[in-house]
Amino acid sequence: MERMLFDSEHDMFRESVRKFLQVEAVPNMEQWRRDGLVDREIFRRAGEQGFLFMWAEERFGGLGLNDFRYDQILIEELYRAGCGDIFIPAHNRLVGRYLGNLATEEQKDRFYPGCISGETILGIAMTEPDTGSDLASMKTRAEDCGDHWKLTGAKTYISNGIIGDLFVVAAKTGGAGERQLGLFLVERGMEGFSRGRNLDKLGMKAQDTAELFFDAVRIPKENQLGDPARGFYYLVQNLAEERLQSGASSLANATAALAETLAFSRERKVFGQPVASFQNNRFQFASMQTELDVAQVFVDRCVLDQNANRLDAADAAKVKLFCSELEGRVVDQCLQFHGSAGYMDEYPISRRYADARISRIYAGTSEVMREIISRDMGLDFRHKR
Repeated sequence: MERMLFDSEHDMFRESVRKFLQVEAVPNMEQWRRDGLVDREIFRRAGEQGFLFMWAEERFGGLGLNDFRYDQILIEELYRAGCGDIFIPAHNRLVGRYLGNLATEEQKDRFYPGCISGETILGIAMTEPDTGSDLASMKTRAEDCGDHWKLTGAKTYISNGIIGDLFVVAAKTGGAGERQLGLFLVERGMEGFSRGRNLDKLGMKAQDTAELFFDAVRIPKENQLGDPARGFYYLVQNLAEERLQSGASSLANATAALAETLAFSRERKVFGQPVASFQNNRFQFASMQTELDVAQVFVDRCVLDQNANRLDAADAAKVKLFCSELEGRVVDQCLQFHGSAGYMDEYPISRRYADARISRIYAGTSEVMREIISRDMGLDFRHKR
C-alpha cells in the first residue's frame, strides 16, 4: 500500500540518510559491535549532514523542521541498514525534546550548538535499580541548597551512558511520600558524577548502556530544567512521543527482517525447492506482510497526530504495544525460515532477533502498556470498593 505520509522533500531526505549510512555507518558496524559502542565521530558526521536536532531553530544551526516524519525516516533507514543500535533518534527526540520543550534561552545558547553539531551526545536517566516505569518510587534525590542543587543517587540501564556528555536526570525534590520530581542537566566532568562499566547485553551490541552514579553532585540552578516540582508531569508528557518512537523502531526492524528473509527464502532450497515456495511458508509470509502493512498505517496516523499535538497516552501505548509484540513474532518466524543459518551472527536476522527483545521492555513494558490502555477504557478499579 502506498504511504500518503511523505512529500518530495521527505523522499530526498530519505535518500540522503540512506547514502550517509551506507558510507559512514554500515562498514563500521561489526567493529562497533565488538567494541560495545559506536565511534563518537558518527554523531559529528550526522551533525554535518543536518541529521541532529532537525527541529531546532535555525539561529542555533538547526533546520527548524519540527516534523516527526523526518525522525521517522531516520529510524526506518537506520533499521533498514542494520544500524538500529546507533541511538541518534534517542539523542534527537527521546532526550532532545526535553530541551526543546523546557530549556531557557540561556540553556539553548549553551547546549544547542553542541547537540546540533554532534559534539555533545545526549542521554536520559530515569530508570533506577529498583524503579522502572514506577517513577513515583524513584530514590535519587536533589536537595535545594540555595544557589545550587545537591544530587545524590544512582541510575541504571542508561542508553548512551558511556559516550554521553549531557544527561537529563530525574530526581525527587519533595519530602517523604511526595511525588514531586525535578529534571536536571548533568554534564560530563561534574564532580561526583561517575559511570559504571559498559553493561553486557543480549542485543543492541553497539549501543552503550551503563550505570550512572551521583555522589552529592553540585548542580547549578542554571542546569535546572523547567519547574523542579513538575518533573513527573514533564516525563509523562514526553512518554507518548518516546513510545511512538519505540513503535516506529519495532516496525522498522520487523519490516527489514521480513525483506531480508524473503530474499533468503527465494534462494535457499529444501528438497530441491526454494523455502519460499512451500504453501505453509507462503501463507506465513502473507500473514506477516498483512500485519506489517496494518501496523504501518497505525504508526503513520500516530505520527501525524504527534505533529498536531494530538497523540495521547493511550494511543501511544497501543502503538508501542502492538508494534513491539508484532516485531517479536515476525523476527522469530523469520529466524525460523533461516534454519540453522538464522542462529549464526553472520546473518542479519540473528542480530535483529536479539535486538528485538528489548522492545517489549524499554519505554514501558508490554504489561505497563496494557495497564495504561485498560485504564483509558474505564477499567481502573484501584480506588473502588
